[in-house]
Amino acid sequence: MRLYAGSSTEFIALCNNNKIADLLEEAYLAEFLCTPSKSEITSWKSSLCHLAELLDRAGLKDLGIMLEYKLPLSGKRVDAILCGTDHAQNKQAILIELKQWEECRLTDYDSDYVVTWIGGKNRSVLHPSVQVGNYMYYLWNNSEVFYRSDRPVKLSACSYLHNYSLLDDDVILDKRFENAIRKFPLFTADEAAAFIDFIAERVGSGKGMEVLAEIEESELKPSQKILDKVSTAIRQKLKGELTLFGRCKSKKDYILLDEQLVVYDLVMSLALKDIKGKHAVVVRGGAGTGKSVIGLQLLADLTASRLNAQYATGSNAFTETLREILGQGSSSILKYFMSYTTAAPQSVDVLLMDEAHRIREKTAGFSKRTDLLQIQELLNAAKVCVFFVDDYQVVRREEIGTSGFIIEQAEAAGFKVYEFDLKANFRNGGSERYSHWIDHMLQIRETAHTEWVDETNFKFEIVDAPETLERIIQEKAMEGSTARITAGFCWDWTKRLDKDGQLVKDIRIGSYHRPWNAYNNLEGLQKEIPKAKFWAYQRGGIDQIGCIFTAQGFEFDYTGVIFGKDIRYNPTTGQLEGFEEFSYDYQVRGTHFLRLIKNTYRVLLGRGMKGCYVYFMDKETESYFRSRVRENKGL
Repeated sequence: MRLYAGSSTEFIALCNNNKIADLLEEAYLAEFLCTPSKSEITSWKSSLCHLAELLDRAGLKDLGIMLEYKLPLSGKRVDAILCGTDHAQNKQAILIELKQWEECRLTDYDSDYVVTWIGGKNRSVLHPSVQVGNYMYYLWNNSEVFYRSDRPVKLSACSYLHNYSLLDDDVILDKRFENAIRKFPLFTADEAAAFIDFIAERVGSGKGMEVLAEIEESELKPSQKILDKVSTAIRQKLKGELTLFGRCKSKKDYILLDEQLVVYDLVMSLALKDIKGKHAVVVRGGAGTGKSVIGLQLLADLTASRLNAQYATGSNAFTETLREILGQGSSSILKYFMSYTTAAPQSVDVLLMDEAHRIREKTAGFSKRTDLLQIQELLNAAKVCVFFVDDYQVVRREEIGTSGFIIEQAEAAGFKVYEFDLKANFRNGGSERYSHWIDHMLQIRETAHTEWVDETNFKFEIVDAPETLERIIQEKAMEGSTARITAGFCWDWTKRLDKDGQLVKDIRIGSYHRPWNAYNNLEGLQKEIPKAKFWAYQRGGIDQIGCIFTAQGFEFDYTGVIFGKDIRYNPTTGQLEGFEEFSYDYQVRGTHFLRLIKNTYRVLLGRGMKGCYVYFMDKETESYFRSRVRENKGL
């Protein structure tokens, strides 16, 4: 998708007649069903006219140009792509990021970011060379025309800062960006001639519309090179220590057991034997039954088999952490549920959907809105759809991905449906009894396990103070275990840093004051403070309290939970009751508040592999839990 495609001659004329911004605004409205921001329109009027003026002055009239080109299955758009041939008649395309910046400064820590004035305030943003380089690699890996063996279109990238005049020792040329600038040059207002030379050398021999047409007609799918790379990375992580899933030390591949192996074998057979028809595999399983590990093992082996397999979730934290672990290029196959709005029918061989209970009714955001349900978009995208779902992990009103709903929609779309239930628990020390007991105590469902007695491989303990909880978790981390503290959403979550550049300590229990993990997309974080999406993975996360947003989907060796006052036990009725006035999670308030809060604490209490420690804010609720815990004197 792009908002404009045409010849450089036409583009220059549109800019000279002040029509290019109007044309883009109309195309934007048609594509996204909303109007672009005033700042975006202003940037079109300014930056594109600067580009047109340079192309006109250099006589580059036979190029193809695309504006606001949307990267495949992504919300990112490239400002401009110039197409043409070089002097040897090689087909080439140049990605160009256009910036209105006038100055910038370094962040307070070593990173790929700089601070500049955007949208009415100073913001931390990627250095232009880093940004456009990432875009180039992504496109290179996902559009066949750029990686095919027979005369591929060669890609290059640069940025043009038409309002920027370099100062002596300008930070935009700082040593930390040296490698990126060498690969993806940055041109300022004083370097317009060099910018034109860069363009002319690559696409100046024209025939741009022919190259543009090839790009637009190219099949959009990940290259085998990147599939092999990610497949190898996943296998290596599953062999070693994938801290995403606690400690997993094995010199061989991760061994799938019993019903896990049945699911694996079915999906591999459906994919490799190319069995006709559409197939949906629905895998139900509680926390710790190995859903994510099955999905990742399938992803590794399917991609190694040269199939277009993709792994999608509804969690920003989980997906971004996987991308961080598996490295550059993994974003080609690690996606979000909202990534498939514009996907071609059955363009994916196998779509693996983890945490499918987080599927929403409709896709909102960067993609063009349609009348389709999100589940219909996902089913439409793949030949084989695999849904990993836990019906008791729905924690938002808008999350509707129950197994029943998925099966209903799949059958209505003509899919043959296969259902599986994972029973064995690989978390909580392998204790099914613990997960059943938690369900019973939270009154989610009645089970036979009405009491908890510590087992050899798993410990549950109630502590009398948050300081005690923190001391235990910190000690576990110092011993080399993965450990985190989480809490119910019973305190406000400040969206800014304090005057000292630190996270605000929103969680206050007497003299115990601690911050939540960083707010999503919070800028200016100190180096030791992880971004929200990496709280569960990076070392600094031990110093903040996590919430449902950042904990769901992850496992730790040991977890601490602060159980708030948003749900309390009533000894008179013998029932747990919800108290909306103590909840700052406005997305769960309403008719289903109690059910969603129960599910939230079920998730938090189920993150530990070896142990869970809990502090209760409400003493009646604490007494209720204590009354159902017996000491195991044999341990």
